[in-house]
Amino acid sequence: MQANLMLLLTAAIWGFAFVAQRVAMEHMGPFSFNGIRFLLGAVSLLPLIWFFSRKQSVAVTPAAKTSIWLAGGVAGTILFAAAALQQVGLLYTSAAKAGFITGLYMILVPFLGLFLRHVTGLNAWLGAGIALAGLYLLSINDDLSMSRGDMLMFIGAIFWSCHILWIDFIGRRVNALQLSAVQFLSCGVLSMLVAFWLETPSLSSVFAAWKAVLFASLISVGVAYTLQIVAQKKAKPTHAAIIMSMEAVFAAIGGVVFLSESLPLRGWIGCALMMTGMLLSQIPLPKLKRATH
Repeated sequence: MQANLMLLLTAAIWGFAFVAQRVAMEHMGPFSFNGIRFLLGAVSLLPLIWFFSRKQSVAVTPAAKTSIWLAGGVAGTILFAAAALQQVGLLYTSAAKAGFITGLYMILVPFLGLFLRHVTGLNAWLGAGIALAGLYLLSINDDLSMSRGDMLMFIGAIFWSCHILWIDFIGRRVNALQLSAVQFLSCGVLSMLVAFWLETPSLSSVFAAWKAVLFASLISVGVAYTLQIVAQKKAKPTHAAIIMSMEAVFAAIGGVVFLSESLPLRGWIGCALMMTGMLLSQIPLPKLKRATH
């Protein structure tokens, strides 16, 4: 129950973070925002890492340090790709649509898991079909084209899926807080390198968007991503995926309430189908028993 509540809080924070991400880009570029966001997120974890390291009686070996830097570096690189696609995509689509399309990672995780020899049940195939129908209604235009923002969000969902699979694989082998800090640092550094190449980062733009920056960095990054890693150590994968899919609902609520966004009826039907598909893909179907004579 504790792990499930942590995941629900994570989903709420991530959902409302779409609002902060949209607001921040009124003052700064997407890579500048991600760079500041993830670097501050890494810094916010340092006091906790220092506090818990004082309680550890076992010395950290050089091999363990190498392991955490390698694991966090890989996680941070995947996170950089996912966050960059999401942030740039928000320039061209709404927070509500972004939340639901990003939520497709719940469908993609079991299918990408096939390459890792994970078992994918019939519920995942049914859920994927329903979710794709919803994506069609939500994002495909009358001329069968997809907007740039929605396409970037969909590609980003693939990287979010890879991130979840990597965290699931490595999260139980390393310290959760240290893994979070290293991945945020890696993602932040990569984002700032691209920002200085493509944009013009400035302190004035950061101060202009300080509320959105603080929420997206200290709360969405420092708190939520760490809650995800800690909770995934205790929660069942199926339960975790179902609860985290609520991120899309919170994103839609945030977009409507704080950004005055709206969707046509076709879009809301698409959202409902996508949510149904996401949930169905995570709920095992009952097994049919053979009749005995």
